[in-house]
Amino acid sequence: MSETSPKLRAELDGIPTYKPGRPAATGGPVAYKLSSNENPYPPLPGVLESVLAAAHEFNRYPDMACSSLMEELANRFGVPASHLATGTGSVGVAQQLLQATAGPGDEVIYAWRSFEAYPIITQVSGATSVQVPLTAGEEHDLDAMADAITDRTRLIFVCNPNNPTGTVVRRAALERFLDRVPSDVLVVLDEAYREFIRDAEVPDGVEIYRERPNVAVLRTFSKAYGLAGLRVGFAIAHEPVALALRKTAVPFGVTQLAQNAAVASLRAEDELLGRVGSLVCERTRVYDCLVKQGWTVPQTQANFVWLRLGERTVDFAAACERAGVTVRPFPGEGVRITIGEPEANDLFLHVAEVFHREM
Repeated sequence: MSETSPKLRAELDGIPTYKPGRPAATGGPVAYKLSSNENPYPPLPGVLESVLAAAHEFNRYPDMACSSLMEELANRFGVPASHLATGTGSVGVAQQLLQATAGPGDEVIYAWRSFEAYPIITQVSGATSVQVPLTAGEEHDLDAMADAITDRTRLIFVCNPNNPTGTVVRRAALERFLDRVPSDVLVVLDEAYREFIRDAEVPDGVEIYRERPNVAVLRTFSKAYGLAGLRVGFAIAHEPVALALRKTAVPFGVTQLAQNAAVASLRAEDELLGRVGSLVCERTRVYDCLVKQGWTVPQTQANFVWLRLGERTVDFAAACERAGVTVRPFPGEGVRITIGEPEANDLFLHVAEVFHREM
């Protein structure tokens, strides 16, 4: 019998592995998880009931068309249902976009550091990543990104707010950038943290999409809506792109539990806005405390803060863990800290104060 292994795609060689935030340990000193950008609140009113109702029909396939959710989203955003596509979280929809637009020989542009799934899903598609360094202020360098466009560019990600730095692209700069992008290159505005933005100069990507056929908007129920464990995201895009997304979707990928929970969450928006408002207040408190301690912190519009620590990144993360919180280190670069419960934030702030004094 031959010892030869099955032939696999060469594009998978050396592919980076997505690293989720470490969970809070049980039975030890770590009590709080600030390593993943999750919502610390329980499900919104009506959500758990809707999920339990769907659980009685586990033996049935979900609605593959996500009909109720698509109708709810179309009404919520004032867009045609034909301009919508759903997927397993916004990262799942992002991967569908790459499947629809890019392959071997094509290029995908995005800022770096940005969402760590971008290089993974780009390499899986067989396309080439073109990573454009952030500015000294941890922001997208849109001029450099525009300069990086070639005749092989097929897709550009703009993460707004940017994960993990929390910085934003404002309207005037985004419009100037989009004016430089060829009309046959898809620009994806990844707005996973849109609900946390309080800067009036940051545009709503949905308004940008309405005027530009080569713009698609990604949103998710994982962050503000608190459905990270159910995996449901969506895109708003003009019909050719949305149709391509539906073609590349995994059949029955969004479970009925996730669909029902998303619909119930949209209908509980008043409660959602109150919770988001509380997290934004905590974000402001944490940011102000860090600045007072002497840290240089990018102004964040997401539900996390970023500390660039370079070679001290892993040491800082270890100090946080010893104090009872897990944070998200990017070794050699910095640490992202999710805004969580006030008690968890206080533990982190204490570590940051001591660490800064000893630097």
